[in-house]
Amino acid sequence: MKTYVIGDLQGCANEARLLLEQIEPGARILFVGDLINRGPDSLGALRRMKALSDASDGRVDALLGNHDLHLLAVAAGVQKMSRSDTLDDILAAPDRDALIDWLRRRPLAMFVDAHPEPACQGRFLLVHAGVPPQWTAAQTMALAAEVEAVLRGDRWIAFLGQMYGNEPDRWDDGLTGIARLRCIVNALTRMRLCWPDGRMDFAHKESDKGPEGSDLQPWFDLPGRRTLDVTVVFGHWSALGLVLRPNLVGLDSGCVWGGKLTAVCLDDRSLLQVDCPEYREHGGKK
Repeated sequence: MKTYVIGDLQGCANEARLLLEQIEPGARILFVGDLINRGPDSLGALRRMKALSDASDGRVDALLGNHDLHLLAVAAGVQKMSRSDTLDDILAAPDRDALIDWLRRRPLAMFVDAHPEPACQGRFLLVHAGVPPQWTAAQTMALAAEVEAVLRGDRWIAFLGQMYGNEPDRWDDGLTGIARLRCIVNALTRMRLCWPDGRMDFAHKESDKGPEGSDLQPWFDLPGRRTLDVTVVFGHWSALGLVLRPNLVGLDSGCVWGGKLTAVCLDDRSLLQVDCPEYREHGGKK
């Protein structure tokens, strides 16, 4: 059984359908998050992914991205929608509660041990945005599980009400409580550029590098990164585009911005892509 990972959908349900039609029946299909928002059919995208997941016995699944968490917070009444959100159809849908319940039970990280061709590395860590340099793959999975337990528990709404904020901006093993959970969420669902000491920068969202002369660099280029022994697969960064390195795969190829929706086969690194209309201008908030 081959394993495919698909980049950010952001409500582009038709493009998702066209891409899924290219994948052989029975394959494992994983999404790196941001199933919804900004695109034209967030409700259709979310319904389709839930239906596929429910019918697959775990073969189809999706990570939580920052837009997915935003929907949960809006639905819970602890966050306001922005003008660029395309969530109204979900919030008004008769199956809203079932969709929200399914979404909040999705993981924040996945570890996949694929069976690749000899030239490909077979251990993959999937996240939506990034992994701090201090974390190993095993630690990433354990920390993601801490947040997942809260989101799946009775206090998920209270947590979402405290989830937002840019501090702490650097991981420390001594973090506790909401500060610890917020730092985990920000790393896994929001991180792009970092300072050399590992501090996360949230100000620069629409470029693939920091301002000229700054020390900001992509999280995956930080020295001493402890996930170099696995292939990290991520999305979230449309300005960066498709990235294919021996131990790094970036899959946000700008579907909602007029780019492509991309799937990578983990077994042989082959790509499947669908061209997408420009549903949003690139100046829009990601």
